[in-house]
Amino acid sequence: MEVKEVRAFGTEAAEAPLNQLNINRRKPTPHDVEIDIQYCGVCHSDLHTARNEWHGTVYPCVPGHEIVGRVIRVGEHVSKFKVGDLVGVGCMVDSCRECQYCREDLEQYCEKGNIQTYNSPDKHLGTQTYGGYSESIVVDEDFVLRVPENLDLPAVAPLLCAGITTYSPLKHWHVGPGQKVGVVGLGGLGHMAVKIAKAMGADVIVFTTSPSKVEDAKRLGADDVVLSKDEAQMQRYAGKLHFVLDAVSAQHDINAYLNLLRVDGTLALVGAPEYPLPVAAFSLIPARRSFAGSLIGGIAETQEMLDFCGKHNIVSDIELINIQQINEAYERLLKGDVKYRFVIDMTSLKQ
Repeated sequence: MEVKEVRAFGTEAAEAPLNQLNINRRKPTPHDVEIDIQYCGVCHSDLHTARNEWHGTVYPCVPGHEIVGRVIRVGEHVSKFKVGDLVGVGCMVDSCRECQYCREDLEQYCEKGNIQTYNSPDKHLGTQTYGGYSESIVVDEDFVLRVPENLDLPAVAPLLCAGITTYSPLKHWHVGPGQKVGVVGLGGLGHMAVKIAKAMGADVIVFTTSPSKVEDAKRLGADDVVLSKDEAQMQRYAGKLHFVLDAVSAQHDINAYLNLLRVDGTLALVGAPEYPLPVAAFSLIPARRSFAGSLIGGIAETQEMLDFCGKHNIVSDIELINIQQINEAYERLLKGDVKYRFVIDMTSLKQ
């Protein structure tokens, strides 16, 4: 396997800061697309993985799975893309392609486990995969996405993770006109959920613990904002919501939100709290409510989400940074000090 050395930003250990390092990328095989990375979003998963908080990080680790760039080379059998195309890469770069879920366009639930954009086994090079904090990436054409040209490119990057993580459950549970939808938590995921649910035609109610986010939630399109610590405000929506998307990763009382659902309503969790959340039987039984979870989407659905965002002019609210600011950005991410997603201008890596 022919390789080429490229510049990247990554870390050699859980306690170490991210620094510039060199990694190997494979030369494109017949079905590969080589992409010059222009922008890469910063996801909380990047921080968890870099610092080995989920246990299982292989070092050196190069994070990044919200990638936007231009095609610079294609393998001889590539039929979907050509040099110059504007493309994206999200959380996955491969899967087994043979199991029942891969055949149903649900590669995210691949029975053998999908190959993630970073920190997964790289079958080509025998190392682990390296993500988007780098000059370029080589990906099988079946896992490359077409990016609408009409959108603001840096702000497209977070759609590849935060966008699809919220679009997929909203679509799966048929959110649309005439429905009242709750969004719990207004961060990287929550702010995308507000925009997408609104574009789907729903009435959107944001639940937040931060009085400072009330005006922002309305600016993003929320029809109402509830301060979740205020019992009286919460009571206004008891038994009223068709669907709730919970994007909170901190410990919180899930029953308070289950009780907002009407009969046959569903709460889908996309935040990932570290410890189990106690669920009371009587939050579910009397109203036939469902408590569910959802991962990202498959490749076909991610493309559908990008096309939907292109049509409705939806992008993420971002703060653009240089790669040299990444360690500071991680510290700010821990404090929730970003509205609502950091995106790295990857040209800064070439400086």
